Amino acid sequence: MALTPQWLDELRTRVTLSGVIMRTVKLQKSGHEWKACCPFHDEKSPSFTVSDQKGFYHCFGCGAHGDVIRWMTDQRGLSFMDAVKELAAEAGMEVPAPDPRAAQRAEERAGLHDVMQAAQDWFVANLQSNGGAGARDYLKSRGFDAHTVSRFGFGFAPNERQALKAALSQFEEPLLIEGGLRITVDDKEPYDRFRARLMLPIHDARGRVIAFGGRILETDSKAPKYLNSPDTPLFDKGRTLYNLHRAGPVSRQSGRMIVVEGYMDVIALAAAGIEDSVAPLGTALTETQIELLWRMVERPILCFDGDAAGQRAAMRAVTRALPLLRPAHSLSLVTLPAGLDPDDLLRQRGRGAMDALLENPASLLDTLWSFERDAQKLDTPESKAGLKARLLAHVETILDQDIRALYKRELLERFSAFAFPPREARPARTARDWKHGLPKPANPTLTPEASNRLRRSAQGGARDQLTAAVVFGLARYPDQILRHSEALARFAADDVRAAPAIDSLIDAAEKLEPGANLPISAVQGFIAPPDSTRFSFLGEGIDPTAARDDLAEAVSLLVERPALEAALAAATARFATDPEGAFAEQQRLLKRKLEFEQRLGQMASKRAARAVQSDSDRADGNTRTDEQETDRT
Repeated sequence: MALTPQWLDELRTRVTLSGVIMRTVKLQKSGHEWKACCPFHDEKSPSFTVSDQKGFYHCFGCGAHGDVIRWMTDQRGLSFMDAVKELAAEAGMEVPAPDPRAAQRAEERAGLHDVMQAAQDWFVANLQSNGGAGARDYLKSRGFDAHTVSRFGFGFAPNERQALKAALSQFEEPLLIEGGLRITVDDKEPYDRFRARLMLPIHDARGRVIAFGGRILETDSKAPKYLNSPDTPLFDKGRTLYNLHRAGPVSRQSGRMIVVEGYMDVIALAAAGIEDSVAPLGTALTETQIELLWRMVERPILCFDGDAAGQRAAMRAVTRALPLLRPAHSLSLVTLPAGLDPDDLLRQRGRGAMDALLENPASLLDTLWSFERDAQKLDTPESKAGLKARLLAHVETILDQDIRALYKRELLERFSAFAFPPREARPARTARDWKHGLPKPANPTLTPEASNRLRRSAQGGARDQLTAAVVFGLARYPDQILRHSEALARFAADDVRAAPAIDSLIDAAEKLEPGANLPISAVQGFIAPPDSTRFSFLGEGIDPTAARDDLAEAVSLLVERPALEAALAAATARFATDPEGAFAEQQRLLKRKLEFEQRLGQMASKRAARAVQSDSDRADGNTRTDEQETDRT
């Protein structure tokens, strides 16, 4: 029997986490939890918490996090199985006997670990031999000192097809092939995979060698510049991050994790003193690797080259991350200057330039917006509509409903500001202008075309009563038009029928003198205003300040309605593929729609309430007058 998740959960519930941690750390009770100064980093005030109820510890200073087993491995330095055995003995549980097949696979993996370590020792020895002179010269040209070369385990593979087999003769050929060190093709004799290359070991999270990467040294070679081990029982490149075993502990101290494009970038950063960086291994960042990063920090920083390939890599990471986003977990992105990789930047501009970039990364949303905005020339309505479609397509891949809604709102606001920029204000005319014969502006009017279009847009029935009411309200209080111009532009982007009227209102408002409050008049038989009993700001005798406040609420409702209807339509369309999720989303949106209708209905209730208050005030005034008259009598 293997260690099943159920058995491990039982072990965790039988052992009190605070009791285990309290053996080496002084804990203080704080409500339902415990607090202490973090044992993983130096601090003066406690930010390390232990929750027996939740079953984990967490440091808000360095990010250290884990359960009781993780505590035993990270703080005590035990292996996983040793930690399990010690905790099981304490809990009075018997460790299940291993599955024979699992034991056999573990034994085979143990044999492969021996093979990989033996190969690493041989590569390192070759680097110091006469045959490794060219590799040593290359390392010097990159500025790597002896400490860096030794710490990262640089080695050298000679340009021979059978050299590794001869050096590792104590291991059988099938084991060398299974470890990815030798290649077999049909019935031909196997040969060494890595030849005439500078070698780097790739480690797992426990620091064991599981694979290799090799860089070609011959500049005129047609072979790939970099070559990694194939996937093996030890190595899955989509689940491995280079340098994670070194960067992880440093990350707990720094509170960040940097992801660069290749392992030579990692080493260049480490040589400059930036040691909390990792790299994927020849592939785009995978979902598994993103989850690995999130175990360390909530917002890892992706650092990509400034060329086109680097930007494509950044967007591949963004699109991989979007469906995985969850509260507090995202990505930050840094783009290097064009033509420079981390090593180039460090050598040409120094560490300060790199630190400055890392201190001000762009958010995932900023990167998404910038990339799509700059992807194509946006000089026509069709191309701008294409930008909006691409942004919404990205948003729809986000599974978390709250994050998806927030991304959609933010990106649509940016799109509206970009596609419908505020109009340049016309300079106001001064008294001196009038003295020089310039005519004073007449009361601005809507054009006949705008009047006709607005009339057609309001003939759609009750649904467009709110649109017509807002337009009439803005015409009555024109000083509010420019105040709400951005919101009105977003609405016009979603409702093309009302767009000409909105556009005409903004034009008319820009012709007004600053501070002018004259209503904007319409011409040629403009449609009758909506029922003033439904919209408080259209009533006669209403306080102007209250009317402007109610009008602002109506504009907010007007902008919210298209987005709410679009979200409802999208949720309904999802029923075929995700009935449960679509139903839950639809119910949430229907609740919002009900709240929307209630807010809309309050427009009429405000009007009625103010009328009642006005009647009451008049009655009070009459009563006081009668009383005063009686007193005089």
